[in-house]
Amino acid sequence: MTLRPRLALLVLVLLLASCAGQNTRETGQQKTAAGLSWAQHSDRMQQLQQWTASGKLALRSSTQAESASILWQQQGRNSQLQLSGPMGLSATTISSDGRQVEIRQGDELSTLDISTPDAIALSTGWDLPLQALPYWLKGTPSPDSTIQQLELDPETDLLRHLKQDDWEVLYERYKRFNDFMLPTHLRIQRGTTSARVIIREWQVQPD
Repeated sequence: MTLRPRLALLVLVLLLASCAGQNTRETGQQKTAAGLSWAQHSDRMQQLQQWTASGKLALRSSTQAESASILWQQQGRNSQLQLSGPMGLSATTISSDGRQVEIRQGDELSTLDISTPDAIALSTGWDLPLQALPYWLKGTPSPDSTIQQLELDPETDLLRHLKQDDWEVLYERYKRFNDFMLPTHLRIQRGTTSARVIIREWQVQPD
């Protein structure tokens, strides 16, 4: 695997603020946690700052494809992520303060500046929505982009489909984690770039 696709996968995963929980329960048609309205639920998700998550990620473009299992720990702006997969990712640890990413693989250490909107495209060749991903993964729109389309599930009052900056986000499944309703299966796509995310376990620490 070349450096460019490897960094693309690692940084994408790091910026996915999909978070974690215990005591899970399938939700098919359940309402938002504690009977909250969509506005209340969205505000609660944006305030969620501490979590641990585990799951899988698949990233694809017209010329590249990557996949990995993920274990993520988040404390405010500080992130730490461990990756495992078939492409030399089994000993990879990623740390970030929201402006820089440090990627350690064995004795190798790489640093990537992610403070500008086009940092990923310039460094890896991937077109990825850096600033919006932390919000999308929790099931809320990014406050920094115009909402082009927003569709709620009429039975659950949870986000079903979102479009911002021409990116399409489709929410396929939610579960309840410690009284939080959070996405577990979603797809993100624009043009030939797409990501599929599956979160199997969330451990949520409310503020």
